[in-house]
Amino acid sequence: MRQLTAVASGILRSAAGEGPGRGALPWLATSYAGSGDQGGALPRGSRIATAGGTRPPGAASTALALRDLVDGALRAAESHLGEGEPVDEFGFDPGFNARVLLPIARFFYRHWFRVQIRGLEHVPAEGAALVVANHSGTLPVDALMLQAGLHDEHPAGRNLRVLGADLVYEIPLVSVLARRGGHTRAAPANADALLRAGEVVGVFPEGFKGIGKPFADRYQLQRFGRGGFAATAIRAGVPLIPCAIIGAEEIYPMIGNATKVADLLRLPYFPITPLFPWLGPLGMVPLPSRWIIEFCPPVPTNGYRPGDEADPAAVFDLSGRVRGTIQRKLDDLLTERGSAF
Repeated sequence: MRQLTAVASGILRSAAGEGPGRGALPWLATSYAGSGDQGGALPRGSRIATAGGTRPPGAASTALALRDLVDGALRAAESHLGEGEPVDEFGFDPGFNARVLLPIARFFYRHWFRVQIRGLEHVPAEGAALVVANHSGTLPVDALMLQAGLHDEHPAGRNLRVLGADLVYEIPLVSVLARRGGHTRAAPANADALLRAGEVVGVFPEGFKGIGKPFADRYQLQRFGRGGFAATAIRAGVPLIPCAIIGAEEIYPMIGNATKVADLLRLPYFPITPLFPWLGPLGMVPLPSRWIIEFCPPVPTNGYRPGDEADPAAVFDLSGRVRGTIQRKLDDLLTERGSAF
């Protein structure tokens, strides 16, 4: 606790411009009076001069100020956290994951979302496999719940190595925590290396199309990209394990997307929910929906021949079978669960 307090104090001092991080956020001292704030959209490229450079005026300036504030605080936190002692080439630290990250995820898994997990017998106790799951919920909380469930409830206590979007590794602090928690940038070479090492790898083929879709489209799978996960499984000769997750769609019901704000913050979308941004930070608390996670029987790939991973027809067929399995299981679980709350 004393260590966490010291880290938090250091973060606040750095964000405030004191100590080692002094001057990290010089633009905070800049007055925006007279910036021409009309509260509306601005032509792309409009700029004003500030102590930290030039910025678009008005509402755009406010959005950029928020982005820089968060960025500065995260960098300060990252500098105090440090890199630790990574155990593998991707920076995964099982000790840090078990001591720091999993207890946080475990609270939400057990007490907030009351997750039921099924089909664990389909995940091998040892050796490589590729788990393919639907993705939803505005923020990728489903990936964390999937990790927590597999670690805590699988008889072998397996760590799920999640393949994440590039954006995760461009955000200060978040990138360090992701790596130390077993996440890795989604790339064929990384997936191949993890599978060769005998890891259980998790992939969410819908990507941002899944977590950023409107609430009206909940539990309707989006396009699975080009089927790269299927090519990876064929190349590695590992089974594909379809996984259906329900509950995540309701934690932040996305009823709108502020695209201009998203552009300013360099995000794929900026969600509008019934509570966010209207209630400020309180609106970021996820709603306590009831979750079910179910692993389906594996889809084997040992019947494919070398080179089939480059055959678009084979990849499309395998990807489509996995996608269809997940969609059918989602439909069944929704009927079984009934009310989300």
